[in-house]
Amino acid sequence: MNFDRHRRLRASHTIRDMVRETHIRKEDLIYPIFVVERDDVKEEIKSLPGIYQISLNLLHEEIKAAYDLGIRAMMFFGIPNEKDACGTGAFIDDGVIQRATKIAKSLYHDLLILADTCLCEYTDHGHCGVIDDHTHDVDNDETLPLLVKTAVSQAKAGADIIAPSNMMDGFVAAIRQGLDEAGFYNIPIMSYGIKYASSFYGPFRDAAESTPSFGDRKTYQMDPANRLEAMRELESDLVEGADMMIVKPALSYLDIIRDVRNNSNIPIVAYNVSGEYSMTKAAAQNGWIDEERIVMEQMISMKRAGADMIITYFAKDICRYLDK
Repeated sequence: MNFDRHRRLRASHTIRDMVRETHIRKEDLIYPIFVVERDDVKEEIKSLPGIYQISLNLLHEEIKAAYDLGIRAMMFFGIPNEKDACGTGAFIDDGVIQRATKIAKSLYHDLLILADTCLCEYTDHGHCGVIDDHTHDVDNDETLPLLVKTAVSQAKAGADIIAPSNMMDGFVAAIRQGLDEAGFYNIPIMSYGIKYASSFYGPFRDAAESTPSFGDRKTYQMDPANRLEAMRELESDLVEGADMMIVKPALSYLDIIRDVRNNSNIPIVAYNVSGEYSMTKAAAQNGWIDEERIVMEQMISMKRAGADMIITYFAKDICRYLDK
């Protein structure tokens, strides 16, 4: 009888490893850290088990723990003591992200610091820009200069990559021009240009204390039902000078990751968001799933879809899995 014998290449652990097409490496991982200005705080976020709000004076401990596991890329999200209508804390030179970046860069010369470039954690209304009093919506063009000031201040503090997450039209072009005019020609932009108005962000908003006080973000984040719109966002960001592209969230948007991979040749980043993390953690804590196997399968799915890097709260766990 003549038929294909596909099982020949599955016959042993060794041969399965030999022909494996997709791999997860520590170099693929970006670890998010929530930094608060309050002193002596290391408080677990209830909706993000194992993830903490950490004060600046304790930040070195968390950085060292991640670094010792092999993580070399970390993304900082800041929670300031004071907020205002235009998010001043995002772009002042002694802001929480700026200070956190200086601490990190003083510890390890080879540590890559990504700065979340947005205003929502710093505004008293929780939106990602300046609010127009007439429309009660974010004023796109009034927000762009503040994003530029934020990016430049973060670069001055030592950030290696600017990661703008605000989804304003023209934000990549404005930030690129601002960075270049300030002399930061070599600082890349990792654009959150494909960011959906997702229900998976709840735990993050608890962690970053950035839940909007009114309305929602549907006028500037994308409709989860839309696929072609992601290609329009991609095209705009490529023309404007994006060096890398984030797709957020990841697991429910693997088709979008593949579309981006098929239509661009820049590095792609999957953001394994807070809701995806928390659901997996909750199921594991209830004994319903094998956490390690599920997490690694999720990471493989993102890489297989076309992602080069993954922002994930599981980063430290994954390093431990790989070390085994």
